[in-house]
Amino acid sequence: MGQLAHTLPEGELVAGVTLLAGEIYLLRYKKRDQVEVYDVTTYCLQRRLTVPDAGSFTDMTSCEHNRCVYIGNGGKFKCVHRLDVQGAVTRWAVNDSPRGLSVNAAHNVLVTCPWVRKIKEFSSHGDLLRELTPPDDVIRLWHAIQTRSGQFIVSHGGLSNPVHRVCMISADGCHIVHSHGGQRGSDTDQCNVPVHLAVDDNEFVFVADRFNRRVTLLSPTLEYVRQVVSHDQLKGEPWYLYLDTQQRLLYVADNNPGTGSVIFCSV
Repeated sequence: MGQLAHTLPEGELVAGVTLLAGEIYLLRYKKRDQVEVYDVTTYCLQRRLTVPDAGSFTDMTSCEHNRCVYIGNGGKFKCVHRLDVQGAVTRWAVNDSPRGLSVNAAHNVLVTCPWVRKIKEFSSHGDLLRELTPPDDVIRLWHAIQTRSGQFIVSHGGLSNPVHRVCMISADGCHIVHSHGGQRGSDTDQCNVPVHLAVDDNEFVFVADRFNRRVTLLSPTLEYVRQVVSHDQLKGEPWYLYLDTQQRLLYVADNNPGTGSVIFCSV
């Protein structure tokens, strides 16, 4: 089990957490000052930033290469906001409701679009580079991360869907190579809405298993390894993850009804 290292203050629900340029970026569901920026060492609040035209935030990720943060907005704009380290904000259209965000080795942004069952790849400034459609039984996509070999780790399954899994999908999006899960449940080989993922440098996979209220570690071939965060360490449900690979700290967005925080666990 991971050891709890620190907890950020409670506030509005957390819509994402990431690390950029030695600072922690935390996104909250608010009309203003949605992004809170903390020092990575002292955890002291440095500043707050406002994302204009805020809507229904869906995720946040970062890119050290482009020195910016990306924020998914599933509201009327159906867009991704690009927030650079100086605080300038631009946005570009996804044209479908975005859900999970990640950045691949080419420094492009992967956006899952669950209602149309697509993974869209965009440049840093919003040029659509390609679209992938996963196999037919991958329904209600939450999050996708591309490995160094070009394959995709995806999580899928909503409350109304019978299958809840984490899958490794071939680089062309056509075939499932490995999978973990199946029928929704709470056993070690099952998931109950696996909403978010993080992958370490050795391609071990951390899974935020929302309604089982736990974070699970899977091997590079998606076999169960251990539980990293248990429901006893959470006040609510794990919604979002970020892995600081240098410090071996896992950031977990812990949301209760109405309030949210981020806990830091050594892994």
